[in-house]
Amino acid sequence: MARRTGRRPGNPDTREAILSAARAAFADKGYDGASIRAIATGAGVDPALVHHYFGTKDKLFLATMQAPMDPLDVISAAAEGDRSEVGVRFVRLFLRIWDGPGGAAGVALLRSAVGTEWTTKLFREFVVTQILRRAVPKLGLDEAEGRLRVALAASQMVGVALARYVIKVEPMASAPAEAIVAAVGPSVQRYLMDDLPGVFDGCDQAPEPSTAGTA
Repeated sequence: MARRTGRRPGNPDTREAILSAARAAFADKGYDGASIRAIATGAGVDPALVHHYFGTKDKLFLATMQAPMDPLDVISAAAEGDRSEVGVRFVRLFLRIWDGPGGAAGVALLRSAVGTEWTTKLFREFVVTQILRRAVPKLGLDEAEGRLRVALAASQMVGVALARYVIKVEPMASAPAEAIVAAVGPSVQRYLMDDLPGVFDGCDQAPEPSTAGTA
């Protein structure tokens, strides 16, 4: 019997083939520009197989990034409750994930983020689509100011992650999590919720950032 040609069937290599095609598509086209159909074509599989292995486009992107968590879960949990404690809740949840089993994946993600132009583009797309875009409405922030507020808060947490988990600067690396929460939580709260005089001058018409087609 002649061997069938065409699309790759479901086999142990299919998942990695999809991830490889997805990485290329997301880096080249950005999250919005990369379609499941195009990714499936790049992997040589039917689009139904992409959904079978990964479900949604969001989940495929998170798998491509090897993210230690879905940022929406952290954002949603932090947004619940007293708005005056959002910063503290966010930092506590962040540290709980990084101090747990997901921490190794987070370290790998940060290390790869600035490794090459390609990985930098992917990481930037991750920040824009999975954090900035989702956090602004969840936290009830003004659209014109919200993206900058969340970006400032995210920069604070990336710094914590680099110092505590990647570079391992002491005594920060071994400090109790609650000590970090007490120190950093108020700063994150200020970025997200407090008045920031002069920060938003000229930012009213700031467009949502995009990585597609940029270096």
